[in-house]
Amino acid sequence: MPTLLFLTARSERHQQMAREAAPPEIERIHFLREPSKAEILDAIGDADFLISERAGVIDGEIIRAGRRLRLIQRLGSLSHDIDLDAAKSAGVPVCDYPLPGAIAVAEHTIWQILALLRRAHDGEAAILPPSPGTGEGTGVGVPSRRTDENIFATNWSRRTGVRSLNGLTVGILGFGEIGVETVRRLSAFGCRLLYHKRSRLPEKVEEVLGIGYWDAAALYAQSHILCNLLPYSPATDGLLGAAVFAQMQPGSYLVNCGSGSVIDESALAAALLSGHLAGAALDTFEWEPIRPDNPLLPLARDPTRNVVLTPHTAFLGGAGDRREEYANIRRLLASEPLRKRVA
Repeated sequence: MPTLLFLTARSERHQQMAREAAPPEIERIHFLREPSKAEILDAIGDADFLISERAGVIDGEIIRAGRRLRLIQRLGSLSHDIDLDAAKSAGVPVCDYPLPGAIAVAEHTIWQILALLRRAHDGEAAILPPSPGTGEGTGVGVPSRRTDENIFATNWSRRTGVRSLNGLTVGILGFGEIGVETVRRLSAFGCRLLYHKRSRLPEKVEEVLGIGYWDAAALYAQSHILCNLLPYSPATDGLLGAAVFAQMQPGSYLVNCGSGSVIDESALAAALLSGHLAGAALDTFEWEPIRPDNPLLPLARDPTRNVVLTPHTAFLGGAGDRREEYANIRRLLASEPLRKRVA
């Protein structure tokens, strides 16, 4: 029976979920978490299938060492770190798979950005009168009239601070598959796109995606909107705190769809209360479910503070079926055509 080598950055919990979704025809799955090249070379010889989540370069030496390889499956939409020519020479097909979950989180990230720039909670508060059923209008001294082509009341609630995304700079901290899918969608908004990650992408990939690489300090200083997509690690625990917020531009915004424990929530609340930051949107938190003493909750209850909190639901729209990660393995075993083949 075939064996699978799975190169990933997933934690043990997520590895177990992937194991449970695997086809029964696979006899053994060998997970390597953020492996070195030597570890990959040591394991690849026994693998019939290789799944990679951008957890190491798959070069010609590795491909040639995979004497039993029948498929290389990228989980994600970039294949720049796979030697496609070597795979073709070895007769090993390569396929990619844009991750539905990453796409869903990217959509949520963009929604968070727009909700902050458009001050959605504040605008909603203007629409909903404090005393329903009183018959009073919600305009500020503006009589209510039926609209037509000549009668309308632009900004009748006198809102201020509403901004357009066009022309602003969005910085993405932590640039995996969610970051890739986010910039692909943000490129239509006419904004400048920056990123920072541990290992810089090749220039040709940056050019295709329309992004620029900056070190972390420059990213903080230049971004009107800072999007945190970093996963948790000892190095990222509490990384975004008072020192980072002080480096951000006055009036800038923080969006978080990365690990909640990357954010120092007390420091973030202080930066919002001082007015240094103009808003924040978070989908993840240090403690989940969110604790009632979270310092961001009172700010979220005040529409004028421009704080948007969601209960870790960004991923839900793309949760889908984890078995789809193995769809091409099942097709190959059934002698069916592969999907999303890139080599």
